[in-house]
Amino acid sequence: MKAPKYVVKKGGKYWPSNAMKKIANMTDKNIYDKAAKNPVKFWEGVAKEGLTWEKEWDKTYVEKLPYFEWFKGGKLNFCVNCVDRHLEHPKRIAMIWVPEPTGEKPIEITYGELYDKVNKFANVLKENGIKKGDVVSIYLPMVPQALIAMLACTRIGAIHSVVFSAFSADALKARIEDGKAKILITADGYYRRGKPEDLLKKAKKAAHKTTIKKIIVVNRIGKRVHGKKFLDFDTELQIAESYCKPETMNSEDTMFILYTSGTTGKPKGILHDTGGYAIQAYQTCKWNFDLHPGDVMWCTADIGWITGHTYAMYGPLLAGATTLVYEGGPDYPNPGRWWKIIQDHEVNVFYTAPTAIRMFMKEDFKWIKKHNLSSLKILGTVGEPIDQKSWMWYFNKIGGERCPVIDTWWQTETGGTLINVLPGIGPFVPTVSGLSFPGIKHVIVNEKGKEVPKGKPGLLAQKSPFAPGMLHGVHNNHKKYVDTYWKKFKTMYDTSDGAYLQNGLIRITGRTDDVMKVAGHRLSTAEVEDAIHDNRKVGDVAVVPMPNKIKGQVPIAFVVLKHGKGSKKLEKKLKKYVDIKIGPTARPARIFFVEDLPKTRSGKIMRRILKALLIDEEPQGLMTLVNPGSVGKIKEIIKANQ
Repeated sequence: MKAPKYVVKKGGKYWPSNAMKKIANMTDKNIYDKAAKNPVKFWEGVAKEGLTWEKEWDKTYVEKLPYFEWFKGGKLNFCVNCVDRHLEHPKRIAMIWVPEPTGEKPIEITYGELYDKVNKFANVLKENGIKKGDVVSIYLPMVPQALIAMLACTRIGAIHSVVFSAFSADALKARIEDGKAKILITADGYYRRGKPEDLLKKAKKAAHKTTIKKIIVVNRIGKRVHGKKFLDFDTELQIAESYCKPETMNSEDTMFILYTSGTTGKPKGILHDTGGYAIQAYQTCKWNFDLHPGDVMWCTADIGWITGHTYAMYGPLLAGATTLVYEGGPDYPNPGRWWKIIQDHEVNVFYTAPTAIRMFMKEDFKWIKKHNLSSLKILGTVGEPIDQKSWMWYFNKIGGERCPVIDTWWQTETGGTLINVLPGIGPFVPTVSGLSFPGIKHVIVNEKGKEVPKGKPGLLAQKSPFAPGMLHGVHNNHKKYVDTYWKKFKTMYDTSDGAYLQNGLIRITGRTDDVMKVAGHRLSTAEVEDAIHDNRKVGDVAVVPMPNKIKGQVPIAFVVLKHGKGSKKLEKKLKKYVDIKIGPTARPARIFFVEDLPKTRSGKIMRRILKALLIDEEPQGLMTLVNPGSVGKIKEIIKANQ
C-alpha cells in the first residue's frame, strides 16, 4: 500500500494535505485567536482534559514577577500520569530500546512492565533514604534504566538531576555539589561506535567527598563493582517490594533540576515544576507531533538535555505512545543505522537536530534508499536554526516529500517547544519556525523592549502569562535568575535569541548572548574559558563560536600566554583540559595563541570583534578599544593558521 502524502505544495509553501487533516489532533486555525483571548482559560481547559489530577487547583495562574505559578493548589503525581493511567492497556509498548551492538536484540517494555519496574525502583530509592524533596543525580547513557530511574524519582517526589553521560567527572561533581544529591545512579559503561566506554571511573571520581551516600550501578558492559557504597541496579530491583504508593505532589513542587550553561563559568540549575511542565510536555507532543496512543516517536536527543527529558522520555508516555531510545552512534556500524531503526520499528515521528541532518547529507544516498521509511508521518528539527538546504534534503530524502517538517524553537528554560507550526494547520516554510504555541505570546523587540516593525530583526521576548512549562527559578541563585531572564525587559522573559517576522511567521536568527550552540547543545563560552584558564601557562582567554556546516557552531579559543610561545603540543594539552573539565562536546576546534585580546577601557573582551575576524568580516567598534592594534595582529595569526 502506498504511504499517505501528508503535505501539498501551494504557492511556494507546503500545507497539510487532506490525509494529514484527517488524523491531526488539531486542525482548527482559529485555535490561536481563541487561546489568545484568554490564555489562562485555554491552559486550564487542556490541563483538565490532558492530565489526571488528584485535586483540582484553586487558582489557575498566579503571577508575582519574576516568579509565577500554574494550577496553584492542584495536586497530582507525574509518574501516575506517565504510567498508571495507561494500565487499561498494559500490553501496549511504552519503550523500545535499541542497543548499539548489532548482535544484541532490541528490548520492548510494555506499560505493565514499566509500571512494575518503576514501582520497585521507587522502593529501592526509599530503602536507601530518599524522600520527597531529596535530590538524586542520574548519570546514565541511553538505556532503559534511565527512564525507570527518572520515573521512580517522580513517583516518590524526589527531584532528579540528570547529567549528560559524556560530561567529565568535574562537570558531574559540580552538579552533585550544587544540588547536594544523596544518591548517584550511573552505569559501569556503555557502547559508543563499537567500543565499551568506562563511565564508572568518572562517576567514582565525581562522587568522592560529596554528599553522595550510595552509588547505584547499571551493569551494561560487565565490569565488577565492589564496595559498601555501591549497589547493583538489577539486583536491588529483584528484591524490592512490588508496589510503591505514589506521592501526592503540589502542582508547583519542583520535579527536576537540569543544569545548563550560563554566561559565567558555573553551570546554572534550571528548576522545573510538576503540573505546568506536565501539561506542556503532554500538549506539545499531542499537537506538534500529532502523537496518538500507540504511535512510535523517536527523539534522538540524549536524556542529559531538556529535549531528551521532554520528547525522548516523558512526552510520549504522557500521551500513551511509544518512545524509541537508541544507545549508540548515529552511523554505527554504517550510515544506514538510523534508517534501519526507523524501518524495523515503524517509527511514526522522527525528531532530530540539524547537526545530524547535515552529517547524513554528506553520505551516499544508497544508505537511505535501501530502507523503507513509509511509516513516517512527522519530521521534527530541534536545537538550532535549520538552513534551507538541510530542510529541503530532510523533507525530500527522509520524508519522501510526504511529511511535514516541524521546525521547533525552545530552550532548557521553557521545558517544551514554544514556537513552531502545527502539522494539521501549517504552513511549513523552510528555515521558518512558525507561530507561538496557542496560549503563548512572543514579541520581537529592541534593546529597550519596544516592538520592532514587522520584518525587522530584533530580540525575542515572551509576554505574560508565561508558558506553564517555563523554569521556576535557578537553584539556590535568585540573582542569577533575575539577571539572566528578567533584568533587561522587567515584565517580559528575555530569551537571549534573535528573531524577525517573515510573512507573519517567526524566524529565529540565533543566540544574542555568550552561549554557543554546538551540535544542538548549549555551551557557555565562559565555561570553556574557565577550563582553559586552569592551565598555569594561560594568562587570558576568550572563546567565541564559529559557524560550522556540520555542528552549527564550534568553539574557537584565543589564548594569551603568561610567557613563552604557543605550540601544537600546548594546543592539544589545552583541548584535553576542556575534555576533562566539561567534555568533548565543548572541545575547541582551534586554539589561536595571541599577544593580546581586544578589550574596552573597562576591561571587557570584545568577543564580537573576534567573531568578525573568524568569518573574515570587517570588525566594527574599534574606537571603543583600549588596544586597537591587537585586532590586526590577531587577523594575521588567523590567516597564517588557516
